[in-house]
Amino acid sequence: MISLANIEKVYRTKTIETLALNNINLEVAKGEFLSIMGPSGCGKSTLLNIMGLLDEPSEGAVEINGTQFKGYTDKQLAKFRNQTLGFIFQSYHLINDLPVVDNVELPLLYRKISGSERRRLATEALAKVGLSNRLSHFPNQLSGGQRQRVAIARAIVGNPKIILADEPTGNLDSVMGNEVMDILLGLNEKEETTIVMVTHDETMAQKTHRLLRLFDGSQVV
Repeated sequence: MISLANIEKVYRTKTIETLALNNINLEVAKGEFLSIMGPSGCGKSTLLNIMGLLDEPSEGAVEINGTQFKGYTDKQLAKFRNQTLGFIFQSYHLINDLPVVDNVELPLLYRKISGSERRRLATEALAKVGLSNRLSHFPNQLSGGQRQRVAIARAIVGNPKIILADEPTGNLDSVMGNEVMDILLGLNEKEETTIVMVTHDETMAQKTHRLLRLFDGSQVV
């Protein structure tokens, strides 16, 4: 599902050059649940952003679900992301002025789907994460764990083949963190969704199929 070949990422300013990723080679199989761990600043989020087509590598090739992206416009990349990828962030990124069900519908606004169909799909996604009774609530009326479940519902509402999760349990206590992790494991096992998760939590990482460690932008064998 994901293939990275000889990935390098360099950030340059007029006075300094920073090597964020160095010679990353990675294959993620269909239906795999991969964790990425490493100290802060080691390149974990940069790697996830490259997988998610939110950032371009300085060198190397990215292939997602059999597609390469050389020559793609921003509009074409956005369409591919919307149809193939789901994103979960540590800080939820919900819109506080919108009810929960409207937050979940947002990715579907970029598809040719009727309003009634958007509502049906959003309601089904919220049911999958156990929030059928929170459709009309606003994000600031929910606990941290509930908000993260809304974020998961938003990520899965378009039936993505791949979910990219950046510290999805990082802001949660152990109970809520385990609840969120159980949802992700369920999506992986029951729907064969491919998941790549950045985490600092060794316990959560050990629940996944495979663990990739990064240090100073390089893979640790």
